[in-house]
Amino acid sequence: MSYLVKDYMDKDVPTVDGSTSVTEAAQRISKTGKGFLIVLEEGKPQGIVTEKDFVEKIVAKELDPAKILIKKIMSSPLITVDPDENLLKASEIMQKHDIRRIPVTKDNIIYGVITASKIAQRCGEYVDQSLRDIMKWALPISL
Repeated sequence: MSYLVKDYMDKDVPTVDGSTSVTEAAQRISKTGKGFLIVLEEGKPQGIVTEKDFVEKIVAKELDPAKILIKKIMSSPLITVDPDENLLKASEIMQKHDIRRIPVTKDNIIYGVITASKIAQRCGEYVDQSLRDIMKWALPISL
């Protein structure tokens, strides 16, 4: 069974242009229900903005979201994972950078997003299969 990122990622990725106002981006994030937007500059992924960014960087500071561009509050550089990496590698990258979702890219093209919850859903299955594989090779074969 495959445990590659590309087999578990969400392929529906909401994006927004970096020159969009925070107000417009907030409306878009609300419509998508995903909790994040990938920020594009000239069609290429440059950063990510999450609901947390809106709260910490705009609301908590009492700034006017209509006057600020989304690229000013995005997290950048964008931390990504290759679609052909395994779920363990994706989770290690997420843990290292203390993030809950990671865009899946190859050659600066975004293919999807994998989340910590999606990886957690597959964790038990992965451990079970790994143990079966270990047992298969560790036990002597009866003749």
